[in-house]
Amino acid sequence: MEFKRFLIHKLGLFFMLSTLITLAVSLLGTAFDSGARFGYDTLLTPIKYAALCLLPTFVTWSRRELSLKALLLRKALMLILVEAEILLIAFTSPAIDTGRPLVVLSLAGSVLLIFVLANFLIWLRESAEAKIMNLDLARFQKRHE
Repeated sequence: MEFKRFLIHKLGLFFMLSTLITLAVSLLGTAFDSGARFGYDTLLTPIKYAALCLLPTFVTWSRRELSLKALLLRKALMLILVEAEILLIAFTSPAIDTGRPLVVLSLAGSVLLIFVLANFLIWLRESAEAKIMNLDLARFQKRHE
């Protein structure tokens, strides 16, 4: 894949992650710290997290198409890096009560869920694109027979 196209895909992933992270922060915040009130600067938190979570996605870039095994290994590495990033942020942030194991488990679980959802949504989009491309190719072949 061309690097330019790879970056365009990452931009779409950024907005998808921002939305999913906002939802997760809202749900976890309501569950574990519903009385907290924040300033407007807090609205940037999901955007910062999404940007940080994009960095590990660069392990999946390759000029050539990856084999299934290589892709799965790189995706696993990406998940480990994202989990490590988010947990590092959590353990260094005074705003997140990492002394409660349920909070840490919920945070790690939400990262896993967002990872799975984002990859599923990407798969759906790419499947739809492939279907359209195959239909266009079939029409082209019929016209030029």
